[in-house]
Amino acid sequence: MPADHDGIVRAILGPTNTGKTHLAIERMCAHSSGVIGFPLRLLAREVYDRVVAIKGERNVALITGEERIVPPGARYFLTTAESMPVKGWAEHPDDKDRDFAFAAIDEAQLGIDPERGHVFTDRMLRARGREETLILGSDTLKPLIRKLLPEAEIVSRPRFSTLRYAGSTKLSRLPPRSAVVAFSAEQVYALAEMLRRFKGGAAVVMGALSPATRNAQVAMFQRGEVDYLVATDAIGMGLNMDVSHVAFAGLEKFDGHRDRRLTISEMAQIAGRAGRHQRDGTFGTLGLGGDNGPQFSDEEINAIEEHRFRPLDFLYWRSADLDFSDVRSLIASLEEKSDEPLLRSAPLAIDLAVLKLIAEDHSIASARGVKARRLWAVCGLPDFRKVGPMHHARMVRRLYGYVCEGGHIPHEWFASEVARLDNVSGDIEALADRLAGIRSWAYIAQRADWLAEPAKWAARTKAVEGRLSDALHEKLTQRFVDRRTAVLVRDIGARGADALPVTVAADGEVSVGPEPIGYLNGFDFKVDPGARHADKRLLLAAAERRLGDELDRRARELCDASDTAFHLVDDGDALGIAWDGYVLARLAPGRSLMEPAVRTTRPLDRLSADRRAKLRARLERWVDAQVERHLPALRALAQSATDREARPGVRALAAMMVDAGGLLPRRAIAQQVGMLDKDDRHALHRLRVRLGALDVYVQSLLKPGAQQWRAALLAVRSGQKLPTLPHPSAATLDGSADPRGASLAFRRFGATWLRIDLADRLATHAHHVRQSNGDDPIDHALATSLGLDDEAMRKLMAEVGFVPKGEAWTWRGHRRPHRHETRPPKAGNAFAALAHLKRK
Repeated sequence: MPADHDGIVRAILGPTNTGKTHLAIERMCAHSSGVIGFPLRLLAREVYDRVVAIKGERNVALITGEERIVPPGARYFLTTAESMPVKGWAEHPDDKDRDFAFAAIDEAQLGIDPERGHVFTDRMLRARGREETLILGSDTLKPLIRKLLPEAEIVSRPRFSTLRYAGSTKLSRLPPRSAVVAFSAEQVYALAEMLRRFKGGAAVVMGALSPATRNAQVAMFQRGEVDYLVATDAIGMGLNMDVSHVAFAGLEKFDGHRDRRLTISEMAQIAGRAGRHQRDGTFGTLGLGGDNGPQFSDEEINAIEEHRFRPLDFLYWRSADLDFSDVRSLIASLEEKSDEPLLRSAPLAIDLAVLKLIAEDHSIASARGVKARRLWAVCGLPDFRKVGPMHHARMVRRLYGYVCEGGHIPHEWFASEVARLDNVSGDIEALADRLAGIRSWAYIAQRADWLAEPAKWAARTKAVEGRLSDALHEKLTQRFVDRRTAVLVRDIGARGADALPVTVAADGEVSVGPEPIGYLNGFDFKVDPGARHADKRLLLAAAERRLGDELDRRARELCDASDTAFHLVDDGDALGIAWDGYVLARLAPGRSLMEPAVRTTRPLDRLSADRRAKLRARLERWVDAQVERHLPALRALAQSATDREARPGVRALAAMMVDAGGLLPRRAIAQQVGMLDKDDRHALHRLRVRLGALDVYVQSLLKPGAQQWRAALLAVRSGQKLPTLPHPSAATLDGSADPRGASLAFRRFGATWLRIDLADRLATHAHHVRQSNGDDPIDHALATSLGLDDEAMRKLMAEVGFVPKGEAWTWRGHRRPHRHETRPPKAGNAFAALAHLKRK
């Protein structure tokens, strides 16, 4: 790229967000060919993708230290500043003496950088296009360009948006789309961890990350998956992001030699990331507690807001006219001072420091000509690992040992080192270290004169770097991003159409937008068991806020549901009414046995009072319907007990039967039964009451459904658990049966329980035989079919009034029962029950 040219040289100067890079892209695409040098590989890659979309992949090249895409006939080159082809020097042999119609160098004010400044100064002074050259940078360059490049046309561009100071803000109150800037990896990680707890997470951008990882983190922020970004000052180097606010966690940095306060230009470069295009931005400090937090001075605030900075009075420079006659001469030419007082000799950079260290070896110091050139090329290997000159020099020396005579690096060594780094396990720090290592080998793989098969190894290192970058991005995301919390925090302030949709899956999983927050079982919300303890309160708050409509919808459906939607359950604590396996309400003692109280469960308190009352009324109607369906005979008895026109004896007996659940041993009410006249017995017969020899009962109440509801109502009144009920088809039970459940329809004879109606048949047969003067009162056919043993028959016959005499039975009348068995209820009890039913 010859320096003698007839093209126009323009310096496009201004603060951040002035469209300088966009202008350079437009101007380059308007020419037949062009090159732009960037400060970061990441930026070069970003612009490469944009130009490919305009000019096509075949016409665009990308050249960085670790990546090289150069299609045959490529006309537009996007490079890092170090890889930018200039006259007399190129990183790659194929890039020498390229000629471009357009050339541009971005962020030219980096000529003040102690480590890389001499590169930007060199490109600003020597990189030229045949037709047009643009120098992009800060306004602080203006006096230097006027003196160093008097032929250059200077164009100042105003910032598109306003940048204002917003003061100090607590981390928990940072506005969305904020970037927090810190100056150590430890502080970056700590802040990202706090943002994960407060705001759902943050993307992380640091210089130590690979470009691919940084791209992935920035993309996550740009897509809105997180609203916060934590970065080092690497954010100031032209990364284009939709940041509204920049918060400084500190205003001092370690520059490789000492801790120092940021210059105002550096502050402005970072703060200028806030606001893009026509959107205004703000900057401020992060309030971390106490009075010792970072504070801007009034002078700094005014300078940043008004874009007024002290002009640069020098740039770092290193001679491009190198003497390769021997190593000593090479070092001397690199340390040569400029005659121009505005160009200050660059500090000792890593490449020159390594050269001096390995030149202490006399065998290396004797290199001349081509060997000296190769030595200097090897010293140009960047110290991606940041191990310092001493350790870095060891690797450089070994590389030079292989290439000094025009040889190649052994593929065995190269392959083993790459394989060692091809490991995606470990924590963030381990992955970052491996990425730094693989970048060194990716850089080496771009040198066709160092490797026998550079394309093969370039592909291999690129693949390894890609895997490590993906793994590091995943680790960063796992550690510092809780997508669910981020979604919910963002949703808290949303209203109307901006609110994220809430969905409830078939299995009950509740999601707000794309993120699951827990499970809804009936009306009871449970936080996702995998959620962190610190996040559970947020998830519960989200459920309270967003599930009201869903719970109300379910309640409306239940109010309109058919009776088949509900069923009776015993949940261990009390009997309840369930829907789809979920307990809606529990039964408690009410006004009477058949009218238990319905008390809705606690989760239904989330419903409005009106909706909850309607649902409770629906459940009460369901209980009434079940009683009407399964216990119509018991309800008829209750009506007779309160009927003022019914006969007193019938009313009293009906009240006692209702109070007992529809079944009474005859012996217990013998006095009341004995007082019944013929009309009373006819009335009871119409009520389907059977005055059996052993029990007074209603046959329909022995059916399985009736047994269940009788058991349930009795258990609710007594506050006991629901007993175990016998099998619906059982006629007899053994001694292991639950006495509370069996006594609902069975009578016990020794170790055997016999259903009451069957016992009544056997007793009735015995009385008929006695009345007809028969000899054998036992219905052997029925007893045999029921499987009754001798003991059970003896007990039954004794209850009926027969005792064995030899092989026959003798009528002795009913035995006098024990006092505790036969104590009849006082007449007052029956009438008290009758009075209670009347009051109802």
